[in-house]
Amino acid sequence: MMTNLFSTFDPSTNIMNLSLNWMSTFMGLLMIPMTFWLIPSRFMIIWINMIMTLHKEFKTLLGSFNHKGSTFIFISLFSFILFNNFMGLFPYIYTSTSHMSMTLTLALPLWLSFMMFGWINHTQHMFAHLVPQGTPPILMPFMVCIETISNLIRPGTLAVRLAANMIAGHLLLTLLGNTGPMMNSMLISILIITQLLLLTLEFAVSIIQSYVFAILSTLYSSEVI
Repeated sequence: MMTNLFSTFDPSTNIMNLSLNWMSTFMGLLMIPMTFWLIPSRFMIIWINMIMTLHKEFKTLLGSFNHKGSTFIFISLFSFILFNNFMGLFPYIYTSTSHMSMTLTLALPLWLSFMMFGWINHTQHMFAHLVPQGTPPILMPFMVCIETISNLIRPGTLAVRLAANMIAGHLLLTLLGNTGPMMNSMLISILIITQLLLLTLEFAVSIIQSYVFAILSTLYSSEVI
């Protein structure tokens, strides 16, 4: 039962045996160039305002060590995850962000680059981060262990949080959808309303999770400077 249930997240969409599972991730590249040639629409104005709001927020989080354009790596990350989350809401489209192979690929190199930068350029500052201010001397060895473990699991928590939140909603929609054929017309109408409400919730989760991923990445980067 469980194998069949989770296999819905591994569709075998193909053309002439060429797998198209990850095609939804690259579909955005076909749409992006159009925005440079068309007269800005209301949608583009909303998107630009949203990017500017994120830029100001990330700039505040990064603090004094904020080079020109440093926030845009996190804005690009937010946009990329948001697009993939939205693509996964369409029927018969493979949700790439519900897989650890995708989320860990985003989180691990980002965290690793922050760590390398911090330990190479600000070694003393990184050692100071292992012991929070005001820690009693007797607890210092334990705090170093706890801080080290919490630092090491950061890419894992980033990846798991995004994948788990995306897979949970889709799994619930699949489970409820599978019960449809066994229901009468009255219950089916209730099921459709429930599915629409869940889809609205998934829409919100898609935005929230991409924002959380980007904001936590920004916070982790601000700690190594």
